[in-house]
Amino acid sequence: MNYASTRDRKQERLYSLPEAMMTALAPDGGLFVPVVIPQINNAPLGQCSSFVEMAFEVLHPYFEDSELESSLPEICMDAFSFPVDLKQISPKTTVLELFHGPTAAFKDFGARFLASAMDRLLELSGQRRTILVATSGDTGSAVASAFHGKKNIDVKVLFPKGRVSERQRIQLTCWDSNVSSYEVDGSFDDCQAMVKQAFMDPGLRGLASANSINLGRLLPQTTYYYFASFSYALQAGRMPTIIVPSGNLGNCTAAFMAQIAGAPIERIVLATNANRSVEDYLEKGGFEPRASIQTLANAMDVGSPSNMERLMYLYPDFKDFKSQIKAFSVSDEEIRATIKAVYDETGYVMCPHTATAECVRRRDLGDREAIVVSTASPAKFNHIVEPIIGRQLMVPSQLESLLKRPCKAIAIKADYHELF
Repeated sequence: MNYASTRDRKQERLYSLPEAMMTALAPDGGLFVPVVIPQINNAPLGQCSSFVEMAFEVLHPYFEDSELESSLPEICMDAFSFPVDLKQISPKTTVLELFHGPTAAFKDFGARFLASAMDRLLELSGQRRTILVATSGDTGSAVASAFHGKKNIDVKVLFPKGRVSERQRIQLTCWDSNVSSYEVDGSFDDCQAMVKQAFMDPGLRGLASANSINLGRLLPQTTYYYFASFSYALQAGRMPTIIVPSGNLGNCTAAFMAQIAGAPIERIVLATNANRSVEDYLEKGGFEPRASIQTLANAMDVGSPSNMERLMYLYPDFKDFKSQIKAFSVSDEEIRATIKAVYDETGYVMCPHTATAECVRRRDLGDREAIVVSTASPAKFNHIVEPIIGRQLMVPSQLESLLKRPCKAIAIKADYHELF
């Protein structure tokens, strides 16, 4: 399997999987994509006894003939060492809970997988890398946790000042050793721009990314869409609609890649907050990045989503893009109302991001049955959720241990030079 840049449609230059993982951005500024999305044989997946085993089967074609092929079983076991739950909470809503990892967010899947893979590659090459990661909430803590203590890797986490929850901020700043945290006077888009500018600076060497722009983050995220759709189809006898809370669009890109590869998914729908870049593109036919808007679903506060470039690569014709991709925006008022309605009706507690997806199911899909992707524990957003449901939330044990650590952050302006 080879990889190419999203800006090289003729595929004039190809890259190996290790090159794509370690470089993150292609030399032309594009994002790496497989030259072809392999068709996965679904038959063996029915024989898999665990999520880890299914993940290996799904990912193996992407790793074929690479330096990491023989290590893939161990990488999967290292990365996916926590539960993936598919929970039906009502006749119409099945929740895919992706928040049972070390930092209580779905980002643990991609971050832990990438850390395990990178660690092996650097050990083989005898090299060292500095990871730059911009975060709107959950990515940074997942990356910090996954890479903490890795001997050949330093990590610099950038997050926007005043735009993450208090518990998210603690998770972003409670690290030491090889992990440093930077509180940027700006938005997530400013943080993301700083990372991209640093990568394009010829004077800076040995940089790598762990954002969703990195292919090593994206590929493992396809695995839980296989798990969810396969499990649902076996139980319900039909393919599901899946609603994905979407910000930087990496999670939904993984869903579309899984669908193209053959996962039994009938339909993928994007739920966004007040940041309407995708909806505006669908309505106007021209993609216009914009400044991000602060919302209750802060991990989705992205006005210039990087993975839009991958989606437009997968569906280059606008008519095809519009027929395949549906997106609906949800307001803060609707997020609050949905959290309350779900809790009152079922006793189930959703985080603000998950609530955007459930709101779309109720409001825009004719109340049809669907899998709602739950991206984070509601306990990370206690300041939002607890006043709505009228009770205190239990803190997951893995999150509680992080909240007790001492914190340290370096305040900087939105200038990547201040990182070095």
